[in-house]
Amino acid sequence: MNTTLWVIKTTLPDSFREFEITSFAQSLVECGAACVQHHKIVSTFQWEGAITQGKEWAVQIKVSNANKQRVMDCITTSHPYDIPQIITYQAEASRDYADWVNSQN
Repeated sequence: MNTTLWVIKTTLPDSFREFEITSFAQSLVECGAACVQHHKIVSTFQWEGAITQGKEWAVQIKVSNANKQRVMDCITTSHPYDIPQIITYQAEASRDYADWVNSQN
């Protein structure tokens, strides 16, 4: 196997409690993600003409190429934001970790 995998990043509202984030993460694993990590962040952005700052949850998902679209579809259908952040990029990883991510179905 190769040493590449996909990383998907999204954010969720600060109002989500830990069990809601965990439930969201579990649903992504059920959709094909290999690993989901989350932590609190502060975001600054422009929304509806105003600069806004707020706390959010950052969510980072590791996924195989085969499962990438399915996981992105799961995010889109279950995300509470009108316009969810969905950023993807291909990453290099250690062979063992990439093999594990790419073996997840």
